[in-house]
Amino acid sequence: MPRTVAVFDWDGVVIDSSVAHERSWEALAKEESLPLPSDHFKRGFGKRNELIIPEILNWARDPAEVKRLSDRKEALYRDIARTGHVHLLPGVRELCGALNELSIPCVIGTSTHKENLALSFELFGIGHFFAGAVASEDVTKGKPDPEVFLKACALGGGDPATSFVFEDSFSGLQAGLSGGFITIALATTNTREQLAPVGAHRIVKDLSEVDPQWLARGRLG
Repeated sequence: MPRTVAVFDWDGVVIDSSVAHERSWEALAKEESLPLPSDHFKRGFGKRNELIIPEILNWARDPAEVKRLSDRKEALYRDIARTGHVHLLPGVRELCGALNELSIPCVIGTSTHKENLALSFELFGIGHFFAGAVASEDVTKGKPDPEVFLKACALGGGDPATSFVFEDSFSGLQAGLSGGFITIALATTNTREQLAPVGAHRIVKDLSEVDPQWLARGRLG
């Protein structure tokens, strides 16, 4: 029987980190005296820095310089996050705990960096819920390509056809659907009305609205 795995995006699904991420881009732009388009955060939401820096911000295209700017941005993010600008979203502990009891692996598939995950584990004590993680450093193609979710699902020994992706960003939802996952949209960043055209299998307010029995059945019905 195909195995079900729960694949969680991170920012906007497990934690609310938008303020910290936006402020870290602003701090980096000021530090480097670089221009920052007013709509940069919306356009870059859910995407890897390796795409944001050259394609959205037009700051650099040399891989070494892109990496330097990316690493500095994430260091600034962690400094800001430690000051209380990151919060755990509703339902995380309850859902992950229930899935662990059902022997359904919880894995992470995210565009964020491993050090950011480690910081969240430290701040909120939730690392034990997850069987593994695939982060920005582990993929060559960012969302909407499904690489990160397919690798995360494989890490848990799952089959995409009976596994769930939990996402809040448009690019992440597209990745879940194109990867063949049962894709659940969270209205934590965008409204239900904004999310509806994406075609996710279900839209919920946050993880507190997710029924663990959906995953136990490997389907929504």
